[in-house]
Amino acid sequence: MKFAISAAAVFNALAMLLPSVFAAPLDLEHLESRELPTPVSVATAKTYLAALTVRAEANADTYDRDLFPHWITISGACNTRETVLKRDGTNVVTSSSCAATSGSWYSQYDGKTWTSASDIQIDHLIPLSEAWKSGASAWTTSKRQGFANDLTRPQLIAVTGSVNQAKGDKDPAEWMPPRTAYYCTYIRAWIQVKYYWALSIDQAEYNALYKYLYAC
Repeated sequence: MKFAISAAAVFNALAMLLPSVFAAPLDLEHLESRELPTPVSVATAKTYLAALTVRAEANADTYDRDLFPHWITISGACNTRETVLKRDGTNVVTSSSCAATSGSWYSQYDGKTWTSASDIQIDHLIPLSEAWKSGASAWTTSKRQGFANDLTRPQLIAVTGSVNQAKGDKDPAEWMPPRTAYYCTYIRAWIQVKYYWALSIDQAEYNALYKYLYAC
């Protein structure tokens, strides 16, 4: 007795036996980090802190946010802000123009979760004004653009908009995240970015960084 076996039947049988072969392709985007780049260790941060130049801030009266061009195109239609929203969010869906249309975002600063990108702002961990007063006033516009769009260092993070507004351009001597569990990460990131970009710190800032870092 002969049996006719269709190609579809063979495919379905193999799919049941070998689910891993016929599974949907891996979504590599969901394997990416969901937060800012991990800051240096406490030990390294202590070394960096000791190497930072301590001096008074300067040139505050000449600061202009437009001197730090942002946001720039990172890939395709996505600019820096949209890239950070995708990186820091969960199940983020974007439009053809890369605008986040849905997803959820956990704000490390205050521990709140948001489901609308309009509630989120991208914080420059080292505020642009702070950078200007700490040495960036002497940089070229190109270098300031690199700083303002730095995705490699722990400089950009998606956080609750109102919290970011409360922070403004304050340094750790004047402001820290409401969520104390994030203190050590925040301080290590602050020191790392200042060190990498060779920015100075004032005395009150140094005292605060030292206090928080050595409490980690």
